[in-house]
Amino acid sequence: MAIEKKKSPKWKKAIFIQPPSPIPTSDFVHQFLSLSSYKRLCLTLQLIAEAIGTYFVIFAGCGSVAVNKIYGSVTFPGICVTWGLIVMVMVYTVGHISGAHFNPAVTITFSILGHFPWKQVPLYIIAQLMGSILASGTLALLFDVTPQAYFGTVPVGSNGQSLAIEIIISFLLMFVISGVATDDRAIGQVAGIAVGMTITLNVFVAGPISGASMNPARSIGPAIVKHVYTGLWVYIVGPIIGTLAGAFVYNLIRSTDKPLRELAKSASSLRS
Repeated sequence: MAIEKKKSPKWKKAIFIQPPSPIPTSDFVHQFLSLSSYKRLCLTLQLIAEAIGTYFVIFAGCGSVAVNKIYGSVTFPGICVTWGLIVMVMVYTVGHISGAHFNPAVTITFSILGHFPWKQVPLYIIAQLMGSILASGTLALLFDVTPQAYFGTVPVGSNGQSLAIEIIISFLLMFVISGVATDDRAIGQVAGIAVGMTITLNVFVAGPISGASMNPARSIGPAIVKHVYTGLWVYIVGPIIGTLAGAFVYNLIRSTDKPLRELAKSASSLRS
């Protein structure tokens, strides 16, 4: 790697972005596939992993909402913990395969920042939406989901209030993702735990107000299956704005790789 005069901040390609290397396959596969076919195979496996991961995130998270509304056996804190746990589990399960986005807003944000190829964005979003729709369809088949037991997201107050809260919690989510999953100075092994805990906290705070979506796929899937489109735009616009802002702000404050000791010396020399 060439050494530049001005050292730019290091970003690691870990979970939430893209696998750092091609998916391992057997020698047999390498012998009978061309390079382009092998790349298509890898991308296909990534899309399948992304769809499966999103499916189980929505199945468990929205399932806890449905079960609580129908049977009253989960409780609101249980719903919050369920969302955080399932995201954490799926991050560690398929993060090394697909990058574990599970969220169109996260995929779009990483692409805008140059950490994910634009040409794969539509495919990832389709995989995420398919996973969400299939999970929502499964829940609709398993449970008698009345309008009162709807497991999607609908603004409780005004659309403006829900939009604001979605922007704020999506900002926090992406700020944490940027810190623990893309910065070389962070401990990458705890990324799944940190992100899962952030989602749990966000659902605790924003759940009673907006439903705490943070994810267009989380809201679009149930809306399509149950034909409930009230305020759906809030859960598309809000998370995208919030994740873009969160990543941008983190990018600003981590704009140097210098240790704090060196920064303090530089500041002292400037004052003298």
